[in-house]
Amino acid sequence: MAKKGNRVQVILECTEHKASGVPGTSRYITTKNKKNTSERIELKKYNSILKKVTVHKEIK
Repeated sequence: MAKKGNRVQVILECTEHKASGVPGTSRYITTKNKKNTSERIELKKYNSILKKVTVHKEIK
């Protein structure tokens, strides 16, 4: 039986990677509680292509 809750899966994409012009994308999948965090989240994550920690924003 599936769990019914407020936790949803979201995709985070690097903001600096698009501006750099380097091919490829840096994406992470995580979960968030939609009841407590209704707005889109931003987390600092490691971008393996740029080899540094960058800001990743939630995409649709």
